[in-house]
Amino acid sequence: MRTKLFKLMSLLGIALLVAFLAPQRAAADDDDPPSRVARLGYTHGAVSFQPGGTDDWVSAVVNRPMTTGDKLWADQDGRAEMHIGSASLRISGNTGFSFLNLTDDITQLRVTEGTLRVRVKRLDDNETFEIDTPNLAFTILRPGIYKVNVNEAGDTTVVKVVSGQGEVTGGGSAYTVHPEETGIFTGTDELSADVEESNDEGDDFDSWCSQRDHREDNSVSARYVSTDAIGYEDLDEYGGWRPVPEYGTIWFPHTAVVGWAPYHYGHWAYIAPWGYTWVDDAPWGFAPFHYGRWVTVDGAWGWVPCAPRPVAVVGVAYVRPVYAPALVAWVGGPHFGIGIGIGGGGGFAAGVNVGWFPLGPREVYVPSYPVSRTYVNNVNVSNTTVNTTVVNNYYNTTVVNRNTNNTNVTVNNQHYINQGVPGAVSATTPQAFTSAQPVAKNTVAFNQREVAAAPVESRTPAVAPAKQAVLGSGAVAVARPPAALQTRAVVAKSAPPPPPPTFAKQQQAIQANGGRPLAISQVRQIQPATTQAARPNIKIAPPSKPATPQNLQANRPGQPVNNANRPVTPNNANQPINNGNKPGNPQVNTPPANTPANASQKTFNDRPPAARPATPPANPQLEQQHQQQVQQLHQQQDQERQKVDQQQQQERQNLQKQQADEARQKQLEEQHNQQLQQLQQKHQQEQQNLQQKQQQEHQKASKPPKEEKPPKEEKPHGKQ
Repeated sequence: MRTKLFKLMSLLGIALLVAFLAPQRAAADDDDPPSRVARLGYTHGAVSFQPGGTDDWVSAVVNRPMTTGDKLWADQDGRAEMHIGSASLRISGNTGFSFLNLTDDITQLRVTEGTLRVRVKRLDDNETFEIDTPNLAFTILRPGIYKVNVNEAGDTTVVKVVSGQGEVTGGGSAYTVHPEETGIFTGTDELSADVEESNDEGDDFDSWCSQRDHREDNSVSARYVSTDAIGYEDLDEYGGWRPVPEYGTIWFPHTAVVGWAPYHYGHWAYIAPWGYTWVDDAPWGFAPFHYGRWVTVDGAWGWVPCAPRPVAVVGVAYVRPVYAPALVAWVGGPHFGIGIGIGGGGGFAAGVNVGWFPLGPREVYVPSYPVSRTYVNNVNVSNTTVNTTVVNNYYNTTVVNRNTNNTNVTVNNQHYINQGVPGAVSATTPQAFTSAQPVAKNTVAFNQREVAAAPVESRTPAVAPAKQAVLGSGAVAVARPPAALQTRAVVAKSAPPPPPPTFAKQQQAIQANGGRPLAISQVRQIQPATTQAARPNIKIAPPSKPATPQNLQANRPGQPVNNANRPVTPNNANQPINNGNKPGNPQVNTPPANTPANASQKTFNDRPPAARPATPPANPQLEQQHQQQVQQLHQQQDQERQKVDQQQQQERQNLQKQQADEARQKQLEEQHNQQLQQLQQKHQQEQQNLQQKQQQEHQKASKPPKEEKPPKEEKPHGKQ
């Protein structure tokens, strides 16, 4: 009797915990996970990875999605590359890196030591991009290329702005770093700033980064797929594009495996808050497995991509592709695990395996993690062509009414198009599924007729993961960061969220939730409190005031001297600025009231005016002559600029009329930029020559005339 009572009380306790943790049927927008992740797309040498909420370091695995709390360590010979939307992140050897926060609008990175190079192609008005180091927080204000280096001691950070603009905050001071400038910031409680023009040509790491940038910029795949679909640049090397009736231009991978099919060669990792996530083995295996859909054409598998970003078309709404953990449907029946884990959340019934197949075009993906109706709509319309009414029907059926068994459910009066394709369905053991084991090495044989007529489940099987599923398929890491780096504090301008809960807490909560992934609101209930004690490695920067570096701009080498009427324009002045309305950081300030109307100055409102050397006494006639020479030079330069602008405008119009591809347009813009830079250098040289000539004339005019010496008296002849 006591045993039965004890079991009853245990079941009642579990039921109460489930009721406490269970989200509402239709999740609120606050429970929606981020629509983007970071992809670990390339590694070289020893690179180690630590998932958020764990203390284990494993070897980094390519195609692993990364999010808030995840960490990387590149050892002495290591390098790694990540992508977030249009931004690329690359780290060099002996670098400690992690994500403090990663949402749709916030990217907050932590660098404890080493080198990070960031390239940002686009920056929305409401987007924050912050890099936190042991003595400062660096905020990226404009699209551009940035390099941040932290020394071994953690008391010096070097910030190089190749292009763009950023702000350093720390020690109660704020410094703006402009294009082609390098700032050296030392100290912790107070910053000592030294900002100079960048003169170095870079190192091997910079050359490697430039090569990777060039690879992205010249990708053919950018014509057919959105550049916000992470991993698009890898498709060129491993496949080809060709038009297909009904589906448009789709991508076909070049594979040497007989009978290859998508979602067969990889493993399932558990990544919160999405749950079980497909990690493919192929070097190109990210974009085609988290965006778009798959279809067979004449017996070959092809990927139907998400639509490319439109080129400034008025009235066309662009929806950034929403990341999905795996765009598949799940197979049911007596030998496959539909509905497993419900109630106990502990695992699979005896003899039950896990089977799945890729979704086809216009088939609705329904997440197994708690989301809102808006999220379900966005994750589908941004990745495939699907009717909104169909999405709503699926949402009402599978999310609101909890009818997860989609037996005989059709899309546009058709069954799932890939379910009956030979070789489309893949199946593995429950042990392999829940512990990140390779699917190809743990394949389960099944009857093709059985799966072709089996019921289909839109949701991932509900079962709590083993710890190995969170760690992934990487082996135990040999290279790990020094203990001091793992606990080293960094300065943050924006307060990051609390750290992820430990895996033990998450696993317990998932089991109590019937094996289903936790909602964002449920995770907050088991997260550490947002206090300084919970984040000892985060120091919020005190309120800061604009400050001036120790070395003024006038003392920097390479600056033109005393050329207030026509100083040099920055080399990147002709680059488009997508974030020009960032408050408090205008590109250039207004010329002074006494500046001539045609004057253009390289000055910034956050910097003091350059000190000007004293000039010799004015000669009215000479000054008038010099002024005429300057005006003539300006007129000549303006005419040359207008000629170049007219030529560029004519070429752009011709290019638009001919509807040339983006690659040609980009090449033309690069050519234009080179022309402008050459013209700018020519103008600078002309100004320097004119300045030297005028200075020589000033010096010549200021010298007094030489006095004639009186003739020597001749002594009379004959005197002794």
